[in-house]
Amino acid sequence: MAMSGVNILMPDNESLLLWGANFRPVTLDGEWWRLISSCFLHIGLLHLLMNMYALLYIGVLLEPYLGKARFLSAYLLSGLAGSTASLYWNELTISAGASGAIFGMYGVFLAMLTTNLIEKSTRKTMLSSIVIFVGYNLMYGLKGGIDNAAHIGGLLSGLLIGYAFYPSLLKPEKPILAQRSIALLSLFILSISTLVLVYKNPGDLLKYQTEMEEFALLEEKALGIYNLPKTSTDLDYLNEIRNTGIPSWKANIELLERMEQLDLPTDIHSRITKLKDYCNLRIKVYELIQKGILEKTDFYYSEIEQYNLEIEQLITDLNN
Repeated sequence: MAMSGVNILMPDNESLLLWGANFRPVTLDGEWWRLISSCFLHIGLLHLLMNMYALLYIGVLLEPYLGKARFLSAYLLSGLAGSTASLYWNELTISAGASGAIFGMYGVFLAMLTTNLIEKSTRKTMLSSIVIFVGYNLMYGLKGGIDNAAHIGGLLSGLLIGYAFYPSLLKPEKPILAQRSIALLSLFILSISTLVLVYKNPGDLLKYQTEMEEFALLEEKALGIYNLPKTSTDLDYLNEIRNTGIPSWKANIELLERMEQLDLPTDIHSRITKLKDYCNLRIKVYELIQKGILEKTDFYYSEIEQYNLEIEQLITDLNN
């Protein structure tokens, strides 16, 4: 990522999506592989280092008990479960990081600490340490900008995986038990993930994306007045405003009113409202330009400038 020019401390959303982050509208639009790719993508170097430290701590404790095959399968399945939980819970959150998988490993270890697989003398100390770590990080995850859904999904799946591995860990001389438990867990978690993908069918989100593509085309057409050659006459400007500009802005308002009827996240409905305000301001500017040309006056210039400032502020808000 760094070699391709991505900021290694604070990568932007576009870069994260390009490199495989989990994002409901995109993941549900056929890019299901993001459920796994997002587990190996991090939002900056600090995020990566913090997760590697957490993985090192739990890995040193857990891998000697599980062995490589069970450890790897638990990691991948917890990561998948965490990504699925994030996709189910979050409407417009761009999610990335190994946290879901790492919480899964802590979940596996918590499950083992409630059995007799680990010596009773060391169980209490380890259990306290793990519970404090998990509890602190879940509480910290309540802060904005942290995907706690992935943490909880990973943790719960880890507990399930830990208990599912229990029979094979009791009988290490029978490797078939480990193979069967991995296969059954994989089938179960993959089935749940598939059901979530089907249940959370993007439906209206895809309609929204299609309508927004139409909005962009109409907007480009409506802004044609600003691309007229310098040799254009007043009549050229009037024709552009009357025949293309204002009709295109009005068509976009009708488009946005149709979008308001769709079942969309609250944030998108808020965006649609701002886009309607944007279109209405554009119409007011065009009407004042038209009046100024017809009356051959600069009287409306200051009012036009005020509307343009409001338009610029709306564009800034929409981009943010």
